Amino acid sequence: MKAVWALTWTEMIRKRVTFMTLAMTALFGIAFWFISDAIIGDPDYREQDSLQSLLHQYTDGAMLLALGFFFGAFAVAFLAIFSSISAVTGEAEHGVLQSVLARPLPRWRWYLGRWLGFTVFGLLYAGLLYALIVLIVAYRTGVSLDGLTIFKSYLLFGSVVPLLVTVTMLGSIWLSPLGNGIGMTMLFAMSWLGGMIEKLLGSELLRNEAMRPLQTISGLISLAMPADALQQRMLAELLSLSDFQQLTNLNNHLGPFALASIPSDSFLIYAAAYTLVLMAAGIWAIRKRDF
Repeated sequence: MKAVWALTWTEMIRKRVTFMTLAMTALFGIAFWFISDAIIGDPDYREQDSLQSLLHQYTDGAMLLALGFFFGAFAVAFLAIFSSISAVTGEAEHGVLQSVLARPLPRWRWYLGRWLGFTVFGLLYAGLLYALIVLIVAYRTGVSLDGLTIFKSYLLFGSVVPLLVTVTMLGSIWLSPLGNGIGMTMLFAMSWLGGMIEKLLGSELLRNEAMRPLQTISGLISLAMPADALQQRMLAELLSLSDFQQLTNLNNHLGPFALASIPSDSFLIYAAAYTLVLMAAGIWAIRKRDF
């Protein structure tokens, strides 16, 4: 399994996925630095030692974090999807899979090795991007977060990687790389659309009984692809929204990045179980598939 894992990383380096990912991340970091400067200007929070000033400082930091992770969610998701779209059929089309499976290697071990390769790579990238966004915001605004909050929110931020790799690899057992990539991108876009519907339903204009079917649709979308819901919970943990309820409604200051609804712990358990079930389905399917 370790050899398959190593070969997966070698394949990603050979295809220059790693190079392009790091180059685009560096470009994003530079752009985000100047964007944060344009949004908050150059306020000197240290000269205004009042509760109002502290809230203003934290609100600026929360806005920048929400903006940064809006991009970060797409970057991590697309890396997880497009690194694994050809995990099975792509290898079969080039004859690589047949030569590997001819050896005394159980198919489930090969499948799991590929999954670990893509997932660990995605988690490392998620950690790099997460640290970059948090450090830039901390430097620009002076907002510092405690270690437990950072750790919990990173786990939620990275939890999208195993979910998307699992679904994409399952699709790659039957679909061509192109078809699988289109399907997974559409599925992820639907998840984002479900989150947008939730936000619209939370507004005063659409808060009536006639819009109840939309709430059902957005809920079904979240169950089919929980990626956006996990992102919402990550931001809620990172910004400690519940801790600020007594002082101010921080969510109202996030503008277009405001959170519609915060998924419960039960939903997190569902997302983990959903990933495990699809993983088991992928292992079962790869054992039955005739190449």
